Amino acid sequence: MADFQHLIDHWTTMAQALVGSVGAFAFALAFLWKIVAVDSRSVMEAKRWIGRIAFGTIGVELASEIVKVLTSAAHI
Repeated sequence: MADFQHLIDHWTTMAQALVGSVGAFAFALAFLWKIVAVDSRSVMEAKRWIGRIAFGTIGVELASEIVKVLTSAAHI
């Protein structure tokens, strides 16, 4: 069971790192888009994307906590 716990922890950490780095890149692009946009509609669309990226990042963090809780409950 310890090997399974280690495998789950490892893959969860790798997924968090991947999503975090992609999310940071997407956030930077959306912020840059917001700064250089001349059309007010483009600015609003960039703000929406920034919100979606932030919401998705929070979702990944919560999902990783749920995985930790479930794997620790399975260990008992």
